[in-house]
Amino acid sequence: MHQKSVSRWYFGGLASVGAACVTHPLDLLKVLLQTEHGRNFGVAGMTVRVITINGFSSFYNGLSASVCRQLTYSMIRFSIYDFLKEILSESRKKYLPFHQKVIIGAMGGFAGGFAGTPADIVNIRMQNDVKMPLHMRRNYSHALDGMIRIIREERFKTLFSGASLASSRGALMTVGQASCYDQAKEIGITSNLFSDSLFTHITVSFMAGLCATFLCQPLDVLKTRMMNSQDYYSIFYCVTDTARLGPLAFYKGLFPAALRLIPQTILTFVFLEQLRFRFGIPVE
Repeated sequence: MHQKSVSRWYFGGLASVGAACVTHPLDLLKVLLQTEHGRNFGVAGMTVRVITINGFSSFYNGLSASVCRQLTYSMIRFSIYDFLKEILSESRKKYLPFHQKVIIGAMGGFAGGFAGTPADIVNIRMQNDVKMPLHMRRNYSHALDGMIRIIREERFKTLFSGASLASSRGALMTVGQASCYDQAKEIGITSNLFSDSLFTHITVSFMAGLCATFLCQPLDVLKTRMMNSQDYYSIFYCVTDTARLGPLAFYKGLFPAALRLIPQTILTFVFLEQLRFRFGIPVE
């Protein structure tokens, strides 16, 4: 009744692209707040600043890089997660225990996070241009232009700056989203509390988004700082420099991060379920 079709390997990436297009302005605000040093702008203050200096259209700076990131990062992490879950579920002939979902979620997220690092760097830099003086802006035209210029003007290795943090964050993100979503959904199905209604999917994905936000925020702050600046020569230095601002610095931008990640998680799984229902692979 609940499993008349299964997702194709690329559905996770497509669903994530759709969600990212809607929530990109919130992602931009999160990046701007995380890269602030010393000044304490709130969400409202940063929003007014962006509009005043650059106009409404600047909220979509870096959209091409965001789409490119989802087509690498999310497509890989969801496809690996679904592939491993299918293999393990087939061997057990029943639902997987939660700890196994956590393991395969971490594996998929780690691989996806590494693959998506170059696009993530370009995305962060394009978004951060909004608050930079004109003479300091990088002005990448699009994601591919940004990657080519990074290789030419800096070095190829720079494309993977902060890759370890991005991979670790990807692992936590996939655990918080996919693993928690699946577990909550399966608990609902086995206890006859789950229905395929839109409201149920939104409720379950809201919980998954909340878990992912709290799990990922410290790593997200560190990743953003390392990718945006060449001043950090090691993760340890980035951690200690951020720690000097106080423990709450690791949760800087938590509110806009939650405002972005929770709706993005909801939209991702709503789109994913619709893709599965309408274009998925039929099963008995």
